Amino acid sequence: MNIRPVSDLRNHYSDVERDVLEGGPVFLTKNGYGSMVVMSIEQFDHINGSVEAALDAADRQAATTSLRYTHDEVFGSIREGLVRGRGTRAV
Repeated sequence: MNIRPVSDLRNHYSDVERDVLEGGPVFLTKNGYGSMVVMSIEQFDHINGSVEAALDAADRQAATTSLRYTHDEVFGSIREGLVRGRGTRAV
């Protein structure tokens, strides 16, 4: 994880840009606290595209059925999966 002070964006832009292109997102801090993340357009598109594709798939699935879940059902299922996942190790 690459963490730099936000002042590096102004004072060392080319170094920050190189780090983003070679190593991924750069996390910027202000007064010792997280402030923002700088990433390449390609990285952003990859992340955003994945979310958009998942939302599009959910919209298509929702259009094929009248079945709907409540907030509690959805997030309860997610919480349950997270709790169960904590007790197991990936092989």
